[in-house]
Amino acid sequence: MVCHKSLDTAFAYQTRFRFKTIEHIFLISNNESFRFKMKKKPLYLLMLVILAANAGFAQKIESQRIPLIGSNAPSFKAPSTNGAIVFPEDFGKSWKILFAHPRDFTPVCSSEVLELARLQDEFISLNTQIIVISVDRLVSHQSWKKDLEEVDYKGLGKMKINFPLVVDSSYAISSNYGMLDSKSNAGQSVRGVFFVDPENKIRAFQFYPNEVGRNSEEILRVLKALQMHHANNDIVLPSNWQPGSDVMIPFLSKEDKEELKKPDSKIYYLNWYMIFKKNK
Repeated sequence: MVCHKSLDTAFAYQTRFRFKTIEHIFLISNNESFRFKMKKKPLYLLMLVILAANAGFAQKIESQRIPLIGSNAPSFKAPSTNGAIVFPEDFGKSWKILFAHPRDFTPVCSSEVLELARLQDEFISLNTQIIVISVDRLVSHQSWKKDLEEVDYKGLGKMKINFPLVVDSSYAISSNYGMLDSKSNAGQSVRGVFFVDPENKIRAFQFYPNEVGRNSEEILRVLKALQMHHANNDIVLPSNWQPGSDVMIPFLSKEDKEELKKPDSKIYYLNWYMIFKKNK
């Protein structure tokens, strides 16, 4: 059943945050007469602020770049629903997944965050912490989180969201990770996922458009594959690899060649460049 009151509240929040941005920009001005004139011309004021905001967003897009695999994950400080955080220092030697989404109180983003909440215990068991990021303000994050925690998702009952929802209203984080949506006029990020290892190196990333939600099971699969390689850097993982299935060997070591001679060898090959090793 759709709660129209909740829908009205969502629209009200989106509108209020945009007008809060307007207010903050012009409160820094020391020109009293200018402020007085602008109060008399709200539409003109709104147009100026939208132009200023769009110009700032455009500058961020022009300067953004995606950090490469193997590079250090860009650091940041930001408020969140779990308090102020310093990334990556606050997350120690765990794996980290940065999970950016376009906007609070939107359908696809809500389904994604609820999926993460469903799997959050499994992420913890894999020594992995989730950090969700969007350009919305803290009061929006707090209200959205509270609302989502009242949803009975997939008949699983109400779930607590224990991971932080991080504020990126300045677009700084999204810009540093190359996640700003160049096709959006609303000033938002794409659906970005960054996998960061315990040494704070970027190990993989995924980008999705606004209209397509991410597969939480695929995020888990990629994480487990990265962790498998992290613990065994002499192997690689084939297409559609799942935990427990066979792995591949990029080249044969002396030990591998001896293993091949055994009748019950764990190593087998399809041709000289596709060598597998049984994982069980």
